[in-house]
Amino acid sequence: MDRVELARVVKAARARIAPEEVGLPTGPGRRVAGLRREEVAVLAGLSVEYVVRLEQGRGPQPSTQVLTSLTRALRLERDERDQVFRLAGSSPPLSGRIEMSVRPSVLRLLERLSDVPALVLSAKGDVLAQNPMAGALLGDLMRWPDGQRNIIWQRFLGGGVTHVAPRPEEDEAAAQQCVGLLRTARSRYPHDPDLRSLTEELIDGSERFWSMWEEGRSTTSRSMRKTIEHPGLGTLALDCDTLLLPDTDQSMIVYSAAPGTREAAALDTLHAAGRGDADSQVY
Repeated sequence: MDRVELARVVKAARARIAPEEVGLPTGPGRRVAGLRREEVAVLAGLSVEYVVRLEQGRGPQPSTQVLTSLTRALRLERDERDQVFRLAGSSPPLSGRIEMSVRPSVLRLLERLSDVPALVLSAKGDVLAQNPMAGALLGDLMRWPDGQRNIIWQRFLGGGVTHVAPRPEEDEAAAQQCVGLLRTARSRYPHDPDLRSLTEELIDGSERFWSMWEEGRSTTSRSMRKTIEHPGLGTLALDCDTLLLPDTDQSMIVYSAAPGTREAAALDTLHAAGRGDADSQVY
C-alpha cells in the first residue's frame, strides 16, 4: 500500500469535483476547491475521520467495499479507479466480476433526470446510486448497510423498500423477476464470490426464494407498473421502466406517470418540494 501517493490521488480527485456536480450548494463561504472531506465522507458512506486519516497517509488499508464506495463518490473513470485500488494494495475489479462502479457520465445523466425518480442497479440488484427524486419517493436506499443495499436481499430477507406496497399480482411478478435476474447474473458471472454469497444467503434464509430458485427460470429486466404508498401523497400507480447500460451490465430504473394524471401531479409536488434542498444529491 502506497499511503503517500494514495493520499495525493484522493485529495486531487476531491478537488476536481465541483459541489454542484453532486447536488451540493455553492456559496461564498466555501474555502476549498472542490468537495470538503465531510462531503466526500457522506457520499461514500464513511466517517469523516476515516477520510482525514486516508488523506494524511496514515489510515489502515481500505477494504474492497470501502474502495468501491470511495471511487464511486469521487466519480473516477475506470482507469483512475483501478489506480486507486492498486495504490491501496488491492487488485482492481477483475473481468468476470460484477461492475459496482457507476460511470461519471451515468451519474451526470441521473442528475439531469431531476423531475422523475431514478436509480441505478448492478447486475445482481445492488442499489449503486439514486437521485433526489428517488429518495423523496422511495426513501434513502443508500442508508441500507453494505451487503443489504440490494433490492433482492431486501425483498426476501429485509424490510423491502419502505414505500413500495405492491398488490398481490405485482408482488408475485416482481419476486419472480428478482429471482430470474439473479439466475441470469449467475450464468454471466459464475465466479463472482459476492454473487455466490448473496445467492447462498437467500437460499438458506428464504423458503420463498428457494422455491422460486428451484423453478430454474431466468429473465432480464422488464418494465412494469408499481404501486407506491407514499406517506404524504397516498397511493400512486407509476410506470417503472428499465434502461439497460450494456457495457457495465447495469440498469437505470425510472419511475414516471402520464401527463394529466394524479400521479403526474404528485411527482410534480415532490419535485417542487425538493428544490433548494441542501441534502438533495446523487449518491
